[in-house]
Amino acid sequence: MRLRTARDRLKVEHSIIEGVRSILESVLAGTPEIRSIIPGVIRPVRDARGPVKVRITVPVQNGWKAIALSSGARQELFISTALSKEDVEKALERAGAIIG
Repeated sequence: MRLRTARDRLKVEHSIIEGVRSILESVLAGTPEIRSIIPGVIRPVRDARGPVKVRITVPVQNGWKAIALSSGARQELFISTALSKEDVEKALERAGAIIG
């Protein structure tokens, strides 16, 4: 399956939940060490209200897997980088996400 790219580093294969795209674009603009972010499948959840929250969950082969929560949905994010978990969390916080 061919990925459509937005600004070369945000790879959009699925839609992105409300409020998350702007945060991801800010993270990529301010953190050149992040090679790319690939949003995954969106699933509805009950407790995802308010501002965008992001939780880094597990390391993957080329970076980190994260979960974004907003607008009554959760979405997986695959972050390709050599940065540590703490550095990725700081970059997300600077972009306006709540870490938790």
